[in-house]
Amino acid sequence: MLPIPPLLLEIGSHQLEVAETLIGVGRFLVIFVAARAIAELMVRLQLPTILGELVAGVLIGASGLHLVIPPDAQAQLSDAVLSLVGSLADVPADTVVDVYRETFPSLQAVSQIGLFALLFLTGLESELDELVAVGLQATTVAVTGVVLPFALGTAGLYYLFHVPLIPAIFAGAAMTATSIGITASVFGELQWLKRKEGQIVIGAAVLDDILGIVILAVVVSLAGGGAFTIGPILKLCAAAVVFVAAALFLSRTAAPAFDWVVDRLKAPGDVAVASFVVLTLSCFAAQAIGLEAALGAFAAGLILSASKHTHDIDTAVKPLVALFATVFFVLIGTGMDLSVLNPFDPANREGLIVAVFLLAVAVAGKVAAGWTYTSKEPTNRLVVGLGMMPRGEVGLIFLGLGTQAGILTPALEAAILLMVIGTTFLAPILLRLVIGGREEPAPQPS
Repeated sequence: MLPIPPLLLEIGSHQLEVAETLIGVGRFLVIFVAARAIAELMVRLQLPTILGELVAGVLIGASGLHLVIPPDAQAQLSDAVLSLVGSLADVPADTVVDVYRETFPSLQAVSQIGLFALLFLTGLESELDELVAVGLQATTVAVTGVVLPFALGTAGLYYLFHVPLIPAIFAGAAMTATSIGITASVFGELQWLKRKEGQIVIGAAVLDDILGIVILAVVVSLAGGGAFTIGPILKLCAAAVVFVAAALFLSRTAAPAFDWVVDRLKAPGDVAVASFVVLTLSCFAAQAIGLEAALGAFAAGLILSASKHTHDIDTAVKPLVALFATVFFVLIGTGMDLSVLNPFDPANREGLIVAVFLLAVAVAGKVAAGWTYTSKEPTNRLVVGLGMMPRGEVGLIFLGLGTQAGILTPALEAAILLMVIGTTFLAPILLRLVIGGREEPAPQPS
């Protein structure tokens, strides 16, 4: 349980409850109104709605109106928010800030539900046979998309910009990520999720997450001054292999058992609740063996993809995605500090120069990966490469760990942030331009 700040002990419980309610409801109101308004604009401009959610986050977050600010952001909550909540709840402004920080994890938890629901739906809509069929191609794309940005980024920072080796390695590692949430959202919206290109990208993004976990473990160990030991790395690799193998096995065998249980449930919401039990169990299993819970969410959808209730599951989960995944993507935008883009600030110039290099490598490394697989049938390799490009929340996680460890200079922090922002915003736009708004049905497997 989090310790209660001394100031909060002096305030009446009713006043605190009012402040918590106002803050909680107010955050959701601001997030949904801003996200939906800008998403409507994106639709009319024929751009993916996720771009509108990211822009909404920027506008209401640390780079805009300061209405929703992550506690770890270098920004203060808007005075207007403090005054409004303080006057309505009859508490001091300092208390509003404390309550805001104490309650923010609940908003992050809601956003995680949105991410897990989105990845669950992605797994549910994936064709297992097609996903397995592109396994070798996805592996090639994933490995290339990890190795190229990591090697070029680390070497360039070390030799061209004379960045010390450990920070250079950390920055290179931050470039390996692919945001499977952003990729899945864009491909789903453009109706390309079941096409071969979509299956390759989703499979490669999942493998990217696994490889990213291994790289992150190595880099954090090096950053912490610990000795590099092969044991934990092998353990992580073995856990990943076992988890993926178990998910593939259950996707072939578990659906009939799930259907048997659902057919005997009579209470309302039976399909939704049963599906979320599978989802939470899978997330728990992934986290328990050292993997990302997001991988478990995707695996849960894959496990139920052969169920006869997939249509009902899809119908039950989509409203949750529409609500909670919106919160997830808006929160990514709220943490982005665009003040580092100001070239007139001398403190930003070094970071901007390094950022241009990192962004170029980040884009080129992933796009090049789209040309590294072999295919008997024609595919749009540029779509595959662009689909691997967004770093999104995964890149921000790397940046946050580097900042906490104190191994990144302000210039390098700004450069990594700009790389994450650039790839996250460019990918949906470029995918829409390349695909050209074509919503073609998925080809039949050959």
